[in-house]
Amino acid sequence: MSLTLTTQDKLTLRTAAYGAVTLLASADAAGSPHKAATAGSLALYSATGPVGHVLAEKKPGVHLEGKTVAAMADHVLPALTASMTLLTQQDPAAAGDFRHTVLVAVDAAARSHRGEPSPTAAGMTRKITAALDAV
Repeated sequence: MSLTLTTQDKLTLRTAAYGAVTLLASADAAGSPHKAATAGSLALYSATGPVGHVLAEKKPGVHLEGKTVAAMADHVLPALTASMTLLTQQDPAAAGDFRHTVLVAVDAAARSHRGEPSPTAAGMTRKITAALDAV
């Protein structure tokens, strides 16, 4: 199958993926949020296939706003679920690829400071995974 994504669909996917990395970096602020964001973003940028093409686009519009992690989560977690719903309807393999890509990026961000993720990062990872699996 092939993907037919609108500009808004692509924005939702990019918001969800990069937002997941941002959430993880923000949730583990006691560690090194900049390193976490960089590691996660590099993992997303290295994605391949149709999902990789969407994530690599340098289009404006991804707004990861919020003064708190909770405010960002209110925007990002539903975008993760919406992305999985959209991709599952069009191409289940692409949905699996998106899920895997996001989780690899989250893992890269969580491990950026070497060693095991903090309890806060592990908790955020569980929330991200639950949003991906809510379909």
